[in-house]
Amino acid sequence: MQPILLALTTLLPFTTAQFQFFEQMFQGGHQHPHQQQQQAQNVASDSEWYQQTYESAHCTNYLCPSTLACVHFPHHCPCAFPAVEDKIELGEGSAVCVSKGGYRTGEAARKVELARKGVL
Repeated sequence: MQPILLALTTLLPFTTAQFQFFEQMFQGGHQHPHQQQQQAQNVASDSEWYQQTYESAHCTNYLCPSTLACVHFPHHCPCAFPAVEDKIELGEGSAVCVSKGGYRTGEAARKVELARKGVL
């Protein structure tokens, strides 16, 4: 009986290592995306990350504060979320991004213009 017991205790570390190898191989050595999301940390609640990113950005013209895009003029800055925002130029070289309004094209621009006239 001792030779069988000796053989089992000798082979046990190899079988454990083998199962660990296959576990890593089938997981691709990586965590599943769901597991990665759980381990991700929230962005800091202060503005330090933004300030560092802004200060380290290289731009020879104008650096847009909301998107960090480098453009020739401030009113050329793109909207941060163009799928849900319309960019409206106000004149005097300025522009704003506003939530798209309604179902018709240009609805947001029409509302901004009415607000500028004091009608809305």
